[in-house]
Amino acid sequence: MTKLAQKKREDRLRRHRRVRAKVSGTAARPRLNVFRSTANIYAQVIDDEAGRTLVSASTIDKEIAAQLDGKTKMEAAKIVGTVVAQRAKDAGINSVVFDRGGYRYFGRVSALADGAREGGLEF
Repeated sequence: MTKLAQKKREDRLRRHRRVRAKVSGTAARPRLNVFRSTANIYAQVIDDEAGRTLVSASTIDKEIAAQLDGKTKMEAAKIVGTVVAQRAKDAGINSVVFDRGGYRYFGRVSALADGAREGGLEF
């Protein structure tokens, strides 16, 4: 990893720690966490009190990957958002706290959030 890439990663993790000091998921209102790599995007609904992931979705899930053929990364992020929202609704979760993971609320992170809202999650 180059020095620039290492610095960008450290800066993101610093921003993420700062946000996580204020944002925490409970059983009543879990945290919707986003992680974005260069090729994929991942979303998890987490109960921080119990320390466990309730539902998750990503572009590498087999059922989602089948839908992504020929789609852009933005469209893929929106699909992941709707799928994680549907899985959360099936698990009885209606509202979450959004955790952008230290990323700017822009691009794929914003598209995932929009997809989750369209899927019926409130935040």
